Amino acid sequence: MISLMKKSIVLLCVLVLTACVTVKEEPPVIVNGAAGYLEKLPLPQGSAITIAIIDLDTPGVIVAQKNFNIVRAPVPFKFLLPADTVDNSINYGVVAMIQYQGRVIFQTYDRFPVINNDKYTTEVLMKAVAAP
Repeated sequence: MISLMKKSIVLLCVLVLTACVTVKEEPPVIVNGAAGYLEKLPLPQGSAITIAIIDLDTPGVIVAQKNFNIVRAPVPFKFLLPADTVDNSINYGVVAMIQYQGRVIFQTYDRFPVINNDKYTTEVLMKAVAAP
């Protein structure tokens, strides 16, 4: 009787385990590259960079953003976006700016599209901002 009961429990466990469904999580969308400038100017100590993925068609919409101190450019970057947050109808792009003492000294002026053009690596080119 006990042996039959053990066999029944084992059989029930096997049936339950075979009914389990494995759900694979989609891998993140990875956007990487480097942000730099062509001018032969050293950065002042205490400079910081902001790099962001934005919606190119909707002003002010920032999808992801990173800010950190830097000592030289180009600056490598990498964003990991959950796959379920990426919308095929959005034109994504990368922008960057370098600030020193609260003043922007370099920034992007051109569009650097990514993701929906099947481009996930980009070189972002900033230009010097004219002094006021």
